[in-house]
This record gives sequence, C-alpha cells and structure tokens, in this order.
Amino acid sequence: MSKFRSLIPSEQFPAEKDRYVLYVNHTCPWCHRAILIHALKGLAEIIQVVEVDARDSTHGWFFGGSRGPSQDPVHGFKLLKEFYLLADPQYNGRINIPMLWDKKTQTVVNNESSEIARILVDGFDELLPAERREANKGASALLPSNLRNEIDQLNSWVYDNINNGVYKVGFATTQAAYNEHVLRLFHALDRLEQHLTQSNHQPFLFGNHITEADVRLYTTLIRFDVVYYTMFRCNLKMIRTDYPRLHEWLRTLYWSECPETGGGMFKRTTLFDVIKRGYSSIMVSNGIVPIGPMPNIMPL
Repeated sequence: MSKFRSLIPSEQFPAEKDRYVLYVNHTCPWCHRAILIHALKGLAEIIQVVEVDARDSTHGWFFGGSRGPSQDPVHGFKLLKEFYLLADPQYNGRINIPMLWDKKTQTVVNNESSEIARILVDGFDELLPAERREANKGASALLPSNLRNEIDQLNSWVYDNINNGVYKVGFATTQAAYNEHVLRLFHALDRLEQHLTQSNHQPFLFGNHITEADVRLYTTLIRFDVVYYTMFRCNLKMIRTDYPRLHEWLRTLYWSECPETGGGMFKRTTLFDVIKRGYSSIMVSNGIVPIGPMPNIMPL
C-alpha cells in the first residue's frame, strides 16, 4: 500500500498551473490511463508530463535518454527513486509510476494510478475553460454523476479480472494458479462482450459517450493481442478473432479522430513499438521483440 495518496485539490495540494509534474512510461498500461486522461482533458498547459524511459533490476525506473530526457528536467535526478527519497529519506516502499510530483513542496502527491486518473478527470477543472469542466459537460463527462456507481462497479471487476488479471496469468508460478487466473480472465472478457450487446452500452461501455471506464479498459485491451496473448500466455482467445463487439469497440476508440476521442488521442498515445520492446525487456525473451500479430490493430 502506497503512503502517497493525497488528492488535488486539497488544502495541502491546491490546483495550480505549472506546479505539478506527471511522470510516466509509455509501455505501462497504468501510466497510459493517466496519459490518456491528461490528453483528453487538455491539461498540457497545466501539468507537465515527463517520460521515464528505462528500467533495470538494480536501479528501477530511471531516465535513460532514449525517448525521454537523460535526467529529470526539474531536479536533475537520474533515478526515479531519488524523488521518493527526497519526499521521505526513510522511504523503502515501491518506486511506482505513474507518479504525480509537487514542485512547490518537493514531495510525491500520489502514485496510485486510479487515484491519479480521478485527479486528472476534474481536479484541475477550475483552471480549464467552462466548456471543458466535468460539471458542465452533462452526459459527455468522463464521470457523469448518474453513472458513477455503475462505472465504479464495472471498474472494480475489470481491474481485478482483466487489468490486473493479465498479470496474474503472465506471472503465475504454478500450473494451478495459471489455469485459475486464465479462466477468470476470459470469463470476464466474455462478460464484457455480453455487456456491449445492450443498446445502452453502445458504442462505448456506457452509451454514446466515452467514460473513465472506457479509458481504464482500453489501456489493457489495446495491449492484449500484441503482448498478453503471446508473452503472458493469455492465449485462449484473441480480441480480433473471438470478441467481435470488443474488437469493434477497441478499433473505434483507436481510429476515431472525432471530438469524443480528443481528436484521436487514443491512437496518439498508443505506441506499439515502445509497448512491445518494453514488455520484451521484462519477460524471458533474450531481448527479442515479437513482430506479430500484424497489423498491431485491424482497421475499422
């Protein structure tokens, strides 16, 4: 459990322009949800985003200089761990990303991806034009008040069985654990396929507008065929061949450049080459990056 679980806005951390930095990695699906909401909300001029592009068993996450900077642009740090030790010299917990950093008080605000996502949804709305604030968007809000309970319920079982479920499968250490988790994963995907047959759950998970639930599911399913099917042995079915409604939902989000997707932010934030290389580096693959499946995502 992380000790850094503060929210914005709050007394300690008010919403301010240029005060906070979001540290991310484009391989990571947990980071991707923060990257996507940051983009959909148009927060580029309010919250700086910095990519931490490298990781190894000795140092953990660090600034490698291949995609992101070779050192942190705020403090000049080389290792992400240095932020945590600046925030708490006695810290010995996990060095997680995404991580939201406060330049003013020089501390970690939050490093829990679902909470960072919620912060980005409306925590800085007072700094945005009125038409982009959640309270003024009605049915097109990422978290409409009338759907919040349903979205929370769906997010909960999607997290346990799908977002985290692929990792339970991929890192299972016994055949029994693998069998249990892979069956739970595909039962949940079957349930989502059925969810999308209902008229009020089309074309997106809760109707005509993209919600936070779509974002949280997307960042796992866009990696499914290209990473989890092959490297994580989640290979009972593929999204593209066995789940026609989920496949249509996924392609719609990826390819659409309509205002609902922020003009194509799902596609722009999905870097397949980076994703494949990143997962290849943490799995037993001798550094070999799988070519397939081809294409990474089918056209609409």
